[in-house]
Formats: sequence, structure tokens, C-alpha cells
Amino acid sequence: MGAGPTAAGGPAGNGQGADNGYLAWENRTRIFLTPWAPPSIIGLFGFMGATLMVAGWQAGWYGGPSAGFILFPFAVMFGGLMQGGAAWPSLRARDGMAAAVHATWGAFWLGFGLLFGLGSVGIVPIAKFGAVSTPFAFWFIILTVITANMALVAAFKNWSVSAVLAFLALGSGFTAAGWWVGGATWLVVGGYLFAVSAVIAWYTATAMVVENMVGRPVLPLGAHDGMGKKVPPTRPVAYRSGMPGVKVGQ
Repeated sequence: MGAGPTAAGGPAGNGQGADNGYLAWENRTRIFLTPWAPPSIIGLFGFMGATLMVAGWQAGWYGGPSAGFILFPFAVMFGGLMQGGAAWPSLRARDGMAAAVHATWGAFWLGFGLLFGLGSVGIVPIAKFGAVSTPFAFWFIILTVITANMALVAAFKNWSVSAVLAFLALGSGFTAAGWWVGGATWLVVGGYLFAVSAVIAWYTATAMVVENMVGRPVLPLGAHDGMGKKVPPTRPVAYRSGMPGVKVGQ
């Protein structure tokens, strides 16, 4: 049988048809960009607010009979809705790690806020601080496992995010131990570790905002290529003159 034309329209066997077909496809391809600021900006700030609020209570910096009533709306709005709202845009940004972390902790803060909200009005009982509460300990065991895994994953690309998650996993682990065996000391240590994680998250989110506004990294985030080499500044897809007629910001 004679050699017929390839699917790409060129002669078979010399590869030229495949190349021509690829170029034709490439020339017809159009990319429509929908620019987003990093979703983790709102996710990390939401996480920082809720975590620092609860860390202060857990570390003994404040508290009292009305602590649950004060905590639950903040945990729901900042930690739940604000952070959870960053999970879905993270999927669109193809950042699976951020989506996993924000969805997991956003869901936790919604549940935490709901529990303490109901407990503050006497609908459900809440174990006293330092008492044994195995079911509540399981909340933090699950969070510890997921967060520790994500801290290892983040270490392949970003030291700052990895540090946020590492201290968060440690805080979750100590908190799980406190509710499992009973004892305020474990919970207090967990509260301090949560506070450290919240402070690093505040720095990380601030660095992301500055980079987004200025257009280049200013505050170091420890971004690297997985082999320890620093990642160079990104070059967004745009016209040579930038984006004519488009204003970044408000």
C-alpha cells in the first residue's frame, strides 16, 4: 500500500506533517486569562484571625464564662467563611495544597464555632478546659495528620507556608494530647504553638499582598524549586507594554 497523508495533513513518515499540524493547532489556540490575586491572601488572614483568637484563649491570655460566646462568631466568620472562601479559588489557581488546607481548616472552624456557639447558650455540653474529652481529641488528631502531611508537601516549594503548617500541626498535636489524657499544660503549649503559626501566617499573607501590589517579591517567602534553588520572579503573560487599558488594583 502506498503511503497516504497523515492526520496532520502532511506526508507520512517524515514527521513534517506532525510538526505542521501542531503549528496549525497552536496558531488557532486562544488563551483567555482571568487574573486573580493569590486566594491564600484571604485564606491566611482568615486563618490568622481565628487561630490567634483561640490561641490566646487556649494559652490563658484571656477567658471566662463568656469566652465561648465571644469565640464562636469570630471562628465562624474569620476561620470558617473567610478561609473556606479561599479554598475554591485555590482550585481554580491549580494550587491543590492551598485548597486542601483552607478547605480542611475552614470546615474545622465552622464546626468549632458551631459547637462553642451552642455550648455558650447551654444547648450542648462542652468539656471543661483540661478535662478528658476523647471525641474532641479526635478532631485535633485528624487535623494533625492532614496538616503535618501538607507541611511536608509545602516544604517542596515554600518554606514560609511550610513553617505555618508545621507549627499548626504541632499545636494540633499538643491540643489533641491535652483533650485525650486531660491536663491544661498540654492545651496551653498547644495554644502557644497556634499563636506562632498565626504570626507566621500573618507575615506570609502580608508578603503576598506586597508582592501582588508591587509586582515583585519584597518580603522573602522562601519560595524555591524543590531542590533548594530560589525561584526567580514570575513574568506574567501580557503585552510587552503590560496590559493596555487595564488597571491592577482599585
